[in-house]
Amino acid sequence: MQFDFSYFLSVFPEILPYYPTTLFISVVSMFFALLIGLTVALLRIEKIIIVDQLLALYISLFRGIPSVVLLFIIYYGLPQLFPVLATMGAMSAAIICFSLKFSAYLSEVLRAGLESVDHGQKEAALTIGLNHFQRYRTVILPQALVNALPATGNLFISLLKDSSVAFFVGVPELLAAGKLLTTYSYKFFETYLAVGLIYWLTVVLYSIAQKAAESHLALPYKR
Repeated sequence: MQFDFSYFLSVFPEILPYYPTTLFISVVSMFFALLIGLTVALLRIEKIIIVDQLLALYISLFRGIPSVVLLFIIYYGLPQLFPVLATMGAMSAAIICFSLKFSAYLSEVLRAGLESVDHGQKEAALTIGLNHFQRYRTVILPQALVNALPATGNLFISLLKDSSVAFFVGVPELLAAGKLLTTYSYKFFETYLAVGLIYWLTVVLYSIAQKAAESHLALPYKR
C-alpha cells in the first residue's frame, strides 16, 4: 500500500469548511449540558427523596444509552410519538441528544464539586447573614466550579469527539465530509487520518487552554 501524501494534504481544504459545524454542535451542547447538569446537581444536593430518586433515574438513563441510539430515538422516534416534532432538524436533534447525555455526566461531576467545598465555609457564610442563594452564588459555586473544571474539561473533549455521531442523521460535520470524500477517492486511510488529526489538534489546543484556565482560576484558593 502506498500513502498518497499529496492527496492527504488536499483533504484538509476540503473538510475544514465543515469544522465550524463540529465546534458549534460541541459548544452549544456543552452550554446546555452545563445548565441542565448544574440544575440537577443543585437539586440532588438538597436530598429531597422523591426528586433525588427521579433525578438518579434520569442520570442512569442518559448515561446508559449509547449516543447513536439516543440520537436515533430523538430524531426518528420522537416525531412518531409527537408529530409536531417532524420538522425538527438533524442538528437540533444532535444538540438535544448531546445536551441530555452529557448533562447526566456533568451533574455528577458538579455534585462532587459542590460537596467538595469545606462545610466550615458554608457555616461561615451563614453566620455573616448570607441567604441560601447568596451562599451558593458567592461562596459555594465559585469554589465548586474550580474543583469540577478538570473533569468538566475532559467531558467536553469526549463531547467533541462524540459529535461525529451526528453524521448518522446527516449533519454535515467533519466525519460526514470525510465520508463524502472517500466515496469518490476510495483513499480511506489518508482521508480519515486527516479527519483524526483535526480532532487531535483541537483536543491538544483545548487542553492547553484548559490548563491555563485551571491555573488562573485556582490562584485565589492557593495558600
